[in-house]
Amino acid sequence: MSDSGRQRQIVELLRDRPFASVRELQERLGVSAATVRRDIDKIDEAGAARKVYGGISALDGAAQAGVAYARPYDENRDLAVEAKRRIAALAATMVGDGDAVIVHGGSTCFHLGVRLADRNIRLYTNSMPLAAYLSDHGHCSLTVAGGDLHREPGIIHSLTQAVPFYASKFFIGAQGLSQEGVLESHPLLVRSIIDLSPCADQIVVLADSRKLSIHARNVALPLSRIGTLVTDDGLSDADARMLEDAGVTVRIAPSSGAIQ
Repeated sequence: MSDSGRQRQIVELLRDRPFASVRELQERLGVSAATVRRDIDKIDEAGAARKVYGGISALDGAAQAGVAYARPYDENRDLAVEAKRRIAALAATMVGDGDAVIVHGGSTCFHLGVRLADRNIRLYTNSMPLAAYLSDHGHCSLTVAGGDLHREPGIIHSLTQAVPFYASKFFIGAQGLSQEGVLESHPLLVRSIIDLSPCADQIVVLADSRKLSIHARNVALPLSRIGTLVTDDGLSDADARMLEDAGVTVRIAPSSGAIQ
C-alpha cells in the first residue's frame, strides 16, 4: 500500500472514533511503528487530524472543544508510559511495610500495583488486569473486588455488595483533573471511585501532567477530597498553584534518575 493510501485509511478510521494508538495502527496496517509515526506526522502537517502523545486524534467538534472521550484500557496504557512508570515508582515510596492500600483500575495504577507486588502489604483492587498480574507474579496479600467483570474499562464492580476492606491510602488515576476535581468520562469508573473513597484515610491521585488539560464529562471527586497528587515535571506553575490552593499536596516524579 502506498503512503497516501495508508494515510487515507487512518483519516477514515478517525471518522468513527476520537483516537487511534500507534500500536493499533501498526496491527491494522501491517507496518512498523516508525512508518506509522511518519504517516501521523504527514496527516498532522496536512491538518487532517492532530498528532498526540502515543497516537493520533480526530479533529471533530468534541476534540476541538477539549472534551475527552473514555479511551479503551488497551489504548490508554500505551500513552505516556515512561511518565506513568515514574509516577508509580514515586507513589510506591508512599506505601510502608504492613500498610493496607486500595489500588483502583487504570494504567498508571497498574504500574503502581506491579511495584507493590512483592511488598509486605495488604492490597485491594478492582482492576482485572492488576489482579491477574498479582495472582501470577505477586507475593503481597491480595483482595479482589466482588461483583461483575466489566471488560471495558477492565474493572470488577458490584452495585450492591459492600467493600470489606479499609485502607490507609486509596490510589486512583484520572482521565482529567481541574478545579472541579477528578474527572472521568466512563460512568462506571465514576461510580466505583465514589463507592471506594469512604474506605480509605487518604486519597492519592496518580496522573501525568497532560491530564490537567483534559476536560472529561463527569466529576468523580472534588479536589477537597484529594490528599496528594503524584505527577510528572510537566506540571505548570499555574496548575501547581491551583492544586496547592485547594489543599492538595503535589509530589513531582523526576524525569531522570532512579527512584528507589
